[in-house]
Amino acid sequence: MKPDTDPRVIASRVICKQPGRYIGWPTIAKAPNGALFVVFSGDREAHVCPYGKTFILRSDDNGETWTEPELLNNTPLDDRDAGICACSDGTLVVSWFTARSGLSYLSPHDSQERRDRWAAHLATLSDEDVQRWTHVDFGIPRGHWFRRSPDLGQTWETPIRAPGTAPHGPVELSDGRLFFVGNNGSDRKGKTTAIVAAESLDKGRTWHTLAHISMFPDYFGDAPDGIAFLAEPHVVEVEPGRLLAMARYEESPYREGRTNCVLWQFSSEDGGHTWTEPRPTEILGKPPHLLKLRDGRVLVTYGYRHPPYGERACFSYDGGKTWDYVNEVVLRDDALNGDLGYPATTECDDGTLLTVYYQIDQPGEKTSLMMTRWKA
Repeated sequence: MKPDTDPRVIASRVICKQPGRYIGWPTIAKAPNGALFVVFSGDREAHVCPYGKTFILRSDDNGETWTEPELLNNTPLDDRDAGICACSDGTLVVSWFTARSGLSYLSPHDSQERRDRWAAHLATLSDEDVQRWTHVDFGIPRGHWFRRSPDLGQTWETPIRAPGTAPHGPVELSDGRLFFVGNNGSDRKGKTTAIVAAESLDKGRTWHTLAHISMFPDYFGDAPDGIAFLAEPHVVEVEPGRLLAMARYEESPYREGRTNCVLWQFSSEDGGHTWTEPRPTEILGKPPHLLKLRDGRVLVTYGYRHPPYGERACFSYDGGKTWDYVNEVVLRDDALNGDLGYPATTECDDGTLLTVYYQIDQPGEKTSLMMTRWKA
């Protein structure tokens, strides 16, 4: 592993590896007592497979050491994209989505043994399993979920349905509300889905949708049969009542010469009731995780799935109106391929930043959960 490329980077290392298994899509949060929590999807066979589960790690020493992963969710379906919010009263709220990841995700290069194993596993799923753990229409069986712990992870309540899904989960606002932006479905061809903005007044027990934001920007220009869409959003409160959200932008089909995967953003000045139209930024990466630092700066971290592959970050000094992309922070540029990212960041008690993400550690291995400690 070659040295990290930015002088602000202190150290990068693996914090969880499940030999022979695939790990992905982590989120980190800091509790009021200083404990750090990381959730992720692990014990997987591949990026998409039928076997994913939600795990949680804890650190009580600012990320120097971590507990062994504790199993949190293991539904009959594929449990993916775990997010976490640590509330001021000690409540933890974990989000994730369930999917019936079937044989269509296998490639022609996959072995017959794997194909038979997946088919045997999928055959064990009953109609009741699928009905219980999915609820999204539009032909794609997926479920969106929250799960609460009122005591910093000692006990966990029964999962409740969420209004949408996003990799990094909800955030707590200065007025005590929990707030969440997420995709309420993935019907791209029919364009019947949207980004929902939802609030909870009882620390995640119940949720109410305040607004719908278009996830299909009219930005495909000379290719009217193509689809441009926004997905995997995240939100931050930059001032009381002022919210900033960003989302991953994609085009299908890809067009030669296009700079795809830039981040788009949209904002609300009334606590999430109304939103501006999404607009593109110049930040190349996906997907976003937003954090307001103690000094007022807004930070976005994102995966960089272009050579040199890795993890990157960018600051805003005016609440997200502009971004200092010229001085983009390169946290890692040594990943072996583009299967990486979903970085999320927290600010530690000592003022350092701790970013967690996934990528391959050693050639021939599957992905691992990693962290980078760095200075703002």
